[in-house]
Amino acid sequence: MTKADIVDVISSSTGLTKVETEAVVKGFLDTVIDAMKRGETIELRGFGSFKVVKRAQRVARNPKTNEEVIVPEQYVPMLKVSKDFKKAVNKANS
Repeated sequence: MTKADIVDVISSSTGLTKVETEAVVKGFLDTVIDAMKRGETIELRGFGSFKVVKRAQRVARNPKTNEEVIVPEQYVPMLKVSKDFKKAVNKANS
């Protein structure tokens, strides 16, 4: 599902125009990204929580040349889904 598909679904279910819905979806995504840039945690009850996690430096291996490569420490965005979300997905796919 793409962002355009999400806009279509929300637009048809709310009665908002696609332009209005696209602005809301874009605004939501921009807000999440900006908050995560500042290192904030975002909690959406029933969905999950977004947070930034620091990954330590590590040694990896290039599979083609078998050469060791150092991967520097980095910050990565993470999504931990809620129990309700997991249950709903599991129930729908069982």
